[in-house]
This record gives sequence, structure tokens and C-alpha cells, in this order.
Amino acid sequence: MKLLVAGGDPVDAGKTTFAVGLAARLRADGSRPAVFKPRAGNDRWFDHDDVRRAAGEGRLYGKDIDRLLRAVEDDATHERRNPIHRLWRPTPGETGLLGESGRTFLVDRVRTPDGDEWVVNGTTEIPDALRDDLPLAGASRVDSVRAFNDAMRERHLPALDRLAGDVREAGESGVALVESYGDVAMPLRDVGFDAVAVVDPGRCRVYDGDRWALARETATGDRDEGTLEVHVDRVTGMLDPLATHGLRPLTGEERDDPDAVASAYHGAYSELLAAARRR
Repeated sequence: MKLLVAGGDPVDAGKTTFAVGLAARLRADGSRPAVFKPRAGNDRWFDHDDVRRAAGEGRLYGKDIDRLLRAVEDDATHERRNPIHRLWRPTPGETGLLGESGRTFLVDRVRTPDGDEWVVNGTTEIPDALRDDLPLAGASRVDSVRAFNDAMRERHLPALDRLAGDVREAGESGVALVESYGDVAMPLRDVGFDAVAVVDPGRCRVYDGDRWALARETATGDRDEGTLEVHVDRVTGMLDPLATHGLRPLTGEERDDPDAVASAYHGAYSELLAAARRR
């Protein structure tokens, strides 16, 4: 079984909390899932504590994949289940190298079969603390969109394709649970999901995996040449959900307890799993 949790909002949809609760529900049902977060990122300003904690270990990873792994008591490394992690910094009133409004990327960490490789934004100053903590001496420097696209073809896309293989393998022998990033509808190529949960503040919509994939391909205009970056609202605009459930707001204490989230969102999880098992 392969399950996808996507977000209807690009920033604070609640994907990770929902996915953590789903992981706890599956674990309680006797199906400990393999959890995946293909891409993630931190802002050096807004997520400073998380960045300092990881960089102090000479690494880059975020709290999303950490929460998912803890929810299922999985000892896999953050890098294995989250092969691409980006570090941002705010640039108020400016556009970043890749066209980002109000921020720009500093460093990408990309997992390869031989370990981590690093891609550095050559158009901005890397803080001394990061240079001291992270192994950036041999990093690739990019100073244009073209150079970044070359790096993506050489490093990022192969990393995502390797992870897609891990997801397919996990889904064949058990349960694979994938959390998307931002409001991207499909974070991996060539993975067929059994069911999809789209999470917004206050609600969850459940979709059939095959119909979700077909709508995503239609949104690109060509199923062979479409990009990964199709936004959720383009797909949901073509489909009616199988079910819609309200999600009540959780206290901080509840959000920190995967089993409490699983209990609070029990109905939504039951609908999602029923949709997947009807396949």
C-alpha cells in the first residue's frame, strides 16, 4: 500500500501533523509504515534552532522527517528518507536566484549513493557559521538558473528517482507513507499511490490514487513531459473527493503526541485507508 499526504496550502497546511498521526494509526493497526519526505527545507531565520541543531552535527535535516521517523520508531537516517533538503534565508523585497519572492536558497543537501553532495548559491554570501559547520569545501556552486538546472538534472532528479524505487519496494511488501512538500501534487515520478489525502487547515479530502495521477498528468498537458511541480489546486479542481472530513485544531500537547493525533483524526484516517484498500 502506498499513501500520499499532500497540502492544499503551500506553507502551513498541517501535512506533517496529519502524516504523523497517520503513521501512528498504521503502527497501532500492526502495519508500521516506511515514511518518506522527498524534499524539505528550513529557513535560517525562522527555523534557526532546527538549523543550528542539524548543522552542529555537520548535517542538514528538518523536524518534519524527524517527527515522522519518531512516530514509527524507525532508525533510518534522515538523509535516507529525505534525500533533498534546502536551506533558505530571507531576502525582504528581493527576488532570489531561482525566482523566489522574499527569500533565496543558500545550500541544498542532496543524498547520493556515495553520501551527501552539496550545492551552494554562488550569488549570495554563505554565513561563516555554516561554512564552519557544514562540509562545503567541495560543494558545487551555481550562479544562474541554467547552472542550477544542470545541478538538478545531475543530482536532484536521480536522488528522487532512487527514493521512488524505495517507495515502490516498501509499498509492495508493506506500507509506504509519503509526505509531499509545499503544495506540490506529486513529489515523485513513476509512483502510483493507492490513495491521497489533501490536507488544509480544518479539513482533509480523500482521493483515489489512480484518478489523482491521471488528473495530475492532465494538468501538465502531456503525461510524458510534465514536470513535478504541479500544484494541488490544479488537480483538485479536476476531481471530486471520495470523502471530506473536518479536522479540529489541536493543542500543542496533542500535536507532540502522534497517538493523540491519530485519535483526533480517526475518521479521516479510516476513510483514507478504506479508499486505499478498495484498490
